[in-house]
Amino acid sequence: MNPFVEKIKIEIEPLRQQIMNHKVYAVMNSIDELNIFMKYHVFAVWDFMSLLKSLQNNLTCTSVPWFPKGSADTRFLINEIVVGEESDVDMNGVRMSHFEIYLKAMEQSGASTSSIITFINELKKSTPFSTAYNIANVPTAAQQFVDYTFKVIQSGKSHLQAAIFTFGREDLIPGMFTSIINDLDKNLPNTISIFNYYLERHIEVDGDHHSHLALEMTSNLCCTDEQYWNEATEATIASLQSRIQLWDGAYEEMMTMKK
Repeated sequence: MNPFVEKIKIEIEPLRQQIMNHKVYAVMNSIDELNIFMKYHVFAVWDFMSLLKSLQNNLTCTSVPWFPKGSADTRFLINEIVVGEESDVDMNGVRMSHFEIYLKAMEQSGASTSSIITFINELKKSTPFSTAYNIANVPTAAQQFVDYTFKVIQSGKSHLQAAIFTFGREDLIPGMFTSIINDLDKNLPNTISIFNYYLERHIEVDGDHHSHLALEMTSNLCCTDEQYWNEATEATIASLQSRIQLWDGAYEEMMTMKK
């Protein structure tokens, strides 16, 4: 294994374990609790696509006239991931993004999509993020999560974007979603088939193919530059901490509902 990759994995492992074993999973025993979780998580599903498209813009040529840009290997890696995330298939074989599949899962389970839909519609009108959050009544923890993602996007540093994409998203999602699936099938049979499909699809794709591609992309961008790897580590740690705060927010709302 690349020694830089091995080092970053060792440094972030305690935070990964906190996410894998977060208390939110243990209290997600009813459809109402699942819907709270989804209300928070959908913002991470959405801003993931913004992170991905930022990488595509930075690492490939997306303007006209077209010119070769960067490494052909990196272009292949990011375009391969974009195809899978932006135009996968749902349970019926219909082409759609993973975000659109997630919205369908929310609709099936009865989770409200009003906050995320209103938020996106405001952004389409060029409403500032801070105003859009207020109009859409976005949970504070979700706001903070999205803000950090866009802070990295706006840095313009591809190696940081690739790092949080790889170690805070693609390399993390399979284990995290395995933790969620363990009990949901028992407690909520036949009511969350689309959500289960979404999770299983991520475990299948991200757990092998996409996580491998993302890791290779990050390694190519950081190369052997120790400063780049240190910056990547710091960004990844902050990304994982924001994920923990997102789960904390969902957990706290669930516990408030139980009172």
